[in-house]
Amino acid sequence: MNGVSAVFEAELLAQEGQAAPASLDAFLASMERRAFRMAELHLGNREDALDAVQDAMLRLVKHYRSKPAGEWTPLFWGILRRRIVDLQRRRKVRSIVVGWLGGGHDDDGDELPAWEPADNGPDPLERLHGEQSYADMAVAVRKLPRRQREAFILRILEGLDVAETAAAMGCSEGSVKTHLSRAMQHLREQLEEWR
Repeated sequence: MNGVSAVFEAELLAQEGQAAPASLDAFLASMERRAFRMAELHLGNREDALDAVQDAMLRLVKHYRSKPAGEWTPLFWGILRRRIVDLQRRRKVRSIVVGWLGGGHDDDGDELPAWEPADNGPDPLERLHGEQSYADMAVAVRKLPRRQREAFILRILEGLDVAETAAAMGCSEGSVKTHLSRAMQHLREQLEEWR
């Protein structure tokens, strides 16, 4: 896990050196890949992740473009988090209905989506550890309870501070710390072989 933590720390240090985006377009461009990675980890489906990110960006532009640039980050992550939860609920209802109808297929007769590893394009995790370590990390993160997964992704992957994470998750700062602590303990146990 130390190698994976080092990658996350390197990403955070790179982010800290960046100046605040000059426009909402620049902000969204800087968030696109990271937001997609977060959505894909939560949803396990590339198309759903793309839809969630696009919808979150559109909602930010439509409702919050007049807000100061310093508020865009927690607002965006909060919007994306709620969109992901909506898609997960919709998927759960659909799977129950499909189960009643007998089978693991959707309305078109296709099998329900399965987890696929993230895009094979250049990514710090893939360059450093290869596809297997990324896949193991993704599986371990997906196994986390939803709130722990959100806290881990927003604090560790995205580098939001405790207050910004609490605002994005809609909970107290103490809850963020508790969720993150439990997530880190679970990931340490799950990824012991990567230490």
